[in-house]
Amino acid sequence: MTAPTHPRTSDELIRAEEPVLAHNYHPLPVVVARAEGAWVEDVEGRRYLDMLAGYSALNFGHRHPALVEAAHRQLDRLTLTSRAFHNDRLAGFAERLAALTGQDMVLPMNTGAEAVESGIKLARKWAYDVKGVPADRATIVVAADNFHGRTTTIVSFSTDETARSGFGPFTPGFRIVPYNDLAALEAAVDETTAAVLIEPIQGEAGVNIPDDGYLAGVRELTRRAGCLFVADEIQSGLGRTGHTLAVQHEDVVPDVVLLGKALGGGIVPVSAVVGRREVLGVLHPGEHGSTFGGNPLAAAVGTAVVELLETGAFQRRAAELGEVLRDGLAALVGRGVVGFRSRGLWAGVDVDPALGTGRAVSERLMREGILAKDTHGSTIRLAPPLTITADELTSALASLEKVLAAGA
Repeated sequence: MTAPTHPRTSDELIRAEEPVLAHNYHPLPVVVARAEGAWVEDVEGRRYLDMLAGYSALNFGHRHPALVEAAHRQLDRLTLTSRAFHNDRLAGFAERLAALTGQDMVLPMNTGAEAVESGIKLARKWAYDVKGVPADRATIVVAADNFHGRTTTIVSFSTDETARSGFGPFTPGFRIVPYNDLAALEAAVDETTAAVLIEPIQGEAGVNIPDDGYLAGVRELTRRAGCLFVADEIQSGLGRTGHTLAVQHEDVVPDVVLLGKALGGGIVPVSAVVGRREVLGVLHPGEHGSTFGGNPLAAAVGTAVVELLETGAFQRRAAELGEVLRDGLAALVGRGVVGFRSRGLWAGVDVDPALGTGRAVSERLMREGILAKDTHGSTIRLAPPLTITADELTSALASLEKVLAAGA
């Protein structure tokens, strides 16, 4: 097959994907070719305001100058050694990330799912080595409607049948309880429990925010029960909600925090497990690893991300603009919006089903130059880059109002 001799249009590129890409995604029909800040541009030059930010992977916007510079600088020096050798960027990255999150040690990985898998292995190893759970008996308690990734172990404790169906047999060792239900959680914890693994805010489920006191209750319950509290902050962390971590809204310090997405600045995949020395210290050489985990390019970009967060400016910006987002959505309740949940620059918006599915509303927003993403039913998610301006955010809300007013 000969390569095309002319630049292909959006329609041509979308059709070209069909026979050669696995159909595990259903993207909106926009083909992005360039991006900067909160804006993207398609191959025809049409501009769109990005209100999704790569599911929080682009917290600092597209091609943030400090992050691009860090990547360029490192590309000219060293990109990969594997963990067979040390590299000169990893120690500084780990020191600063541990300090930023208030933890002792860092286990660097690549993707969010790898961080979750690593957290699961770590919790089990800790249960056997430290807590004294009999071999192969450790259990982990998780919440219904969770989203922690797509690996076979992770979908084993998903309650989303689309994610599970056709992928069994499933990994045992997990107990599922309702989210935001401390009584159910307490009933599920016993002497075999290695950890409670939850998202402080459930993103994929529609930005479900627990009641005040829930996270503090989980912390106290796990402390009493002698098991670990593992917080999956892959989407909720690194400035998104107005704090560095979402658990900080309740002044909670988990035993282990899982990070990803924004940690790579939208440039390279970077994830990490950060936690107490007593927990991460159970791992010994040969028991876990990753060829690319902690590579110098990732460490350089990750360090630049930490530097941005150390100032506190992005956290403050998310909190301040979060009020603009919340007030704008509140004004739409009863005018096409039946309810919403928001914290910082993150919102799940329940649209009146009579006006269409979340997918249909997202497609209409796209035609107005706004990129958002649906989740279940008639719910859409809004998670703009933290670099968005108040005017841009207000403009996006005006477009949503216009789309809802136009009806189905």
